[in-house]
Amino acid sequence: MSTRADRPTLAEVVDLLHGWYPPATAGSWDAVGLAAGDPAAGVGRVLLAVDPTLEVAQEAVAWGADLLVTHHPLFLSAVHGVAATTPKGRTLHALTTGGCALLTAHTNADQAVGGVSESLALALGLRDLVPILPAPAPPVDKITVHVPVEHAEAVRVALAEAGAGTIGDYDSCTFTTTGEGRFRPLAGASPTIGTVGDLEVVPEARVEAVVPRSRRTAVVRALLAAHPYEEPAFDLVETADAGLATTGTGRVGSVEPTTLRAFAEHVASVLPATAHGVRVSGDPDRPVRRVALCGGAGDFLLDRLAGSDADVYLTSDLRHHRAAEFREHDGPALVDVAHWAAEWTWLPVVQARLREALGDRVETRVSTRCTDPWDFRATSPDRGER
Repeated sequence: MSTRADRPTLAEVVDLLHGWYPPATAGSWDAVGLAAGDPAAGVGRVLLAVDPTLEVAQEAVAWGADLLVTHHPLFLSAVHGVAATTPKGRTLHALTTGGCALLTAHTNADQAVGGVSESLALALGLRDLVPILPAPAPPVDKITVHVPVEHAEAVRVALAEAGAGTIGDYDSCTFTTTGEGRFRPLAGASPTIGTVGDLEVVPEARVEAVVPRSRRTAVVRALLAAHPYEEPAFDLVETADAGLATTGTGRVGSVEPTTLRAFAEHVASVLPATAHGVRVSGDPDRPVRRVALCGGAGDFLLDRLAGSDADVYLTSDLRHHRAAEFREHDGPALVDVAHWAAEWTWLPVVQARLREALGDRVETRVSTRCTDPWDFRATSPDRGER
């Protein structure tokens, strides 16, 4: 058990979660991030849940949680007040009076590595995962500049400080070759090296670095400020997306050869039980090797998957007409699971990441309270369940 002095601040925990699930990657319509809480407060206990219901808030407070992390936002739909007499107000009131902050990672957690769809895929044993819809990589340029050899290091430093040369977990990444620069200063020039009217040959370095497009202007300005020449020679080239994204919408992966019936039974055994259960559309004996899935409501991907090599598509909230029309195209079989159950598989992943990052400074707990909105499935005494 950690002491109060060992505890990280709420701001530190938020920074961790935002590093894994950047809010900037959330949908423009979404409401993610810290919804309530003092960033300077200490965090000793974190409860993880899918939905910020009143019962979950009460569970968090009863356990003594300082932070409740949920996948679904409390304020996704606009409200004009949070009085404790309103549904959302009751939840917020329970948390704030109990000293518990609230943070949401919603669509920013859907696409990420270690996010909702990937967690669901790994829980079901899929391997060799790739996104169904790869997230576009941030646009990148490449800058190339020619500079006298003795000034090359100053230019490299200026480029790095302005934001150039960052690749993954590395910074200050440049490539340098040397050669000869030739130029003739003309009337009106004020050359750093050489004489007006005379052809000059200078040993120069060719320095190259990648540049996030968002830093393009800042990097060029830094280059011009650090370069000794009156008219530096440089190129700025836009690069193509290599299509190697590991983040994106949904996941596709492989499983050991099985049948649709056996795969669906495996899904039912892995996911938390719900009244919804696991619904299947397709021939029970259909061979299954490639599985596509999307945590949460995923019928927006049906058109994308109609001509894919997936044998089955697993998601939630499939609508009657969309599913019926999809079957006409001889696409993958369909497996429809409870929205809450599919997304719950993400919670143990976040818990493990928090434990790895914070050790015993923070206690974590995954709520097992089922917040799926359906409570039971009625059956006919004569016909049984259908």
